[in-house]
Amino acid sequence: MATYAIGDIQGCREPLERLLERIRFDPAADRIWFVGDLVNRGPDSLGVLRLVRNQLGERAVTVLGNHDIHLMSVWSGHGRLKDADTLRGTLDAEDADELIEWLRFRPLMHVDEGLGYAMAHAGLPPAWSVAEAQLRARELESALRGAIPFDDFMDNVYGNRPNEWSDELSGYDRLRFITNAFVRMRFTDSEGRLLLRYKGHPGKAPADHFPWFEVRRRLRASPDPLTVVTGHWSVLGFHRGEGVLSIDTGCQWGGTLTAVCLDDGAERVYSVDCTER
Repeated sequence: MATYAIGDIQGCREPLERLLERIRFDPAADRIWFVGDLVNRGPDSLGVLRLVRNQLGERAVTVLGNHDIHLMSVWSGHGRLKDADTLRGTLDAEDADELIEWLRFRPLMHVDEGLGYAMAHAGLPPAWSVAEAQLRARELESALRGAIPFDDFMDNVYGNRPNEWSDELSGYDRLRFITNAFVRMRFTDSEGRLLLRYKGHPGKAPADHFPWFEVRRRLRASPDPLTVVTGHWSVLGFHRGEGVLSIDTGCQWGGTLTAVCLDDGAERVYSVDCTER
């Protein structure tokens, strides 16, 4: 039995199938963690959703990413397709409603204390402990699953403010920060405030832009008890550091699709080339 984490797929079904063959995935025994962004930019988002939902089923754990939420937004009539989007085939599919409803019920965060890992698409902001992040994830999951009208949520979730966490935040300001932290964050300032505009490499970042995991490590009173597995940051690429394992290796841009074995102590890495883009 093995548990593998796989980076952002973003509609690249064929590389995912090759990667599952590469790791010799056994659906009777193994489990797969997907770090989010199953869809968009690649050529077959519909095929990826069907594979993960219908074929892998309960053997797969998927957290939501920003492109997954974008698909939900367009489906609900509040978002618009962008020039680079490749979601039309998914939206027009006969099982689109069923697949997107399934997405709505994916978590924002997954924790396995026995393995020693937590998973979130973008990461965990410095303001939250792992336990606090789990509580915030449940808030957002409840909103996505119907605690508030879905149309209202999608009409208010986008925006860069507030960029600083406070327990006093309420309403859509609170949900917007939680959303940005889990699915959009890459950089914070030195005090842990989210900086969402710059998306490039840390080596070329503007002044006072620091990778979230560096600021988290510095501001937290004690080290995280779990390693946080993330995707979202293809420019950063594969990054293994203290308390973080980032595995988005840019399949949708012609890079690679990466899997890491989480339960062998060595974090063995597997990858396949992505030639579709």
